[in-house]
Amino acid sequence: MGKIAALQLPTLPMNEAKLDYYARICDKKDIRLVVLGEYVLNSFFKELEKMSKNMIKEQSTHKIKMLQNICKKYNLTIIAPIIRVINGKFEKSILKASAKSMRYYPQYFFINFKHWNEEKFFHQEDVPYNLPTLTHEGLKYALIMGYELHFDYIWEQIDKKRVDGVLIPSVSTFSSKQRWDEMLRCRAFTHNVYILRVNRIGMYKESRTDWYFYGNTALIDPHGEIENNLHDEEAMLVADLDKNKVNEARNLWGWRKALSKKGLL
Repeated sequence: MGKIAALQLPTLPMNEAKLDYYARICDKKDIRLVVLGEYVLNSFFKELEKMSKNMIKEQSTHKIKMLQNICKKYNLTIIAPIIRVINGKFEKSILKASAKSMRYYPQYFFINFKHWNEEKFFHQEDVPYNLPTLTHEGLKYALIMGYELHFDYIWEQIDKKRVDGVLIPSVSTFSSKQRWDEMLRCRAFTHNVYILRVNRIGMYKESRTDWYFYGNTALIDPHGEIENNLHDEEAMLVADLDKNKVNEARNLWGWRKALSKKGLL
């Protein structure tokens, strides 16, 4: 049985009081793995576009140090997207912070719409994709960014690496809530994995548009059912993941067996 805390938050302030508050709760509940949404350590993307490189670097350096302190203090592992300035270029990664180490896994696919173009803003290494994974309390997890949910190639890697759950920090907004619910449930069902999607909350105001980040952080089980979810306020979701339920779903539906028979796994 695995236990994970999903923290549904806006961008964290520079002091560590709020994160420390939730870390203390996790410590009391003996939860050792915590996941944050996208643009929780950093300001939202549209705000980053207007900030100086030095300001972004200072923000990220401070937040990384803050995570190190919290992880050491409460013996936690925290998964959180982070923006870094490397050789003068912006890099967006998933950070796995623990008491002993800090590991960075680069995002591979980026949103590239006219009104929201991360592909143009962030530097990308020309390297083959390598799905980041971690093992915690007997379950194996894949780490992907919210936008990467859309790409079948990544889900092929998830099947091949035999993961039990997928941790997805996200920053979904506008009227996408129903579409995201349907996509998440479909992916969980057709791959028989748990999905823990951790979405940002808050608001970004433009002259013509308000960007409302609606939360709806959720745990979806390997049968594609929503086990637990939050609404649009700041909160913590405690996710309980059962390896037996993963095996039960795979035996019942047989997707993996069909792929194996064709030599595709």
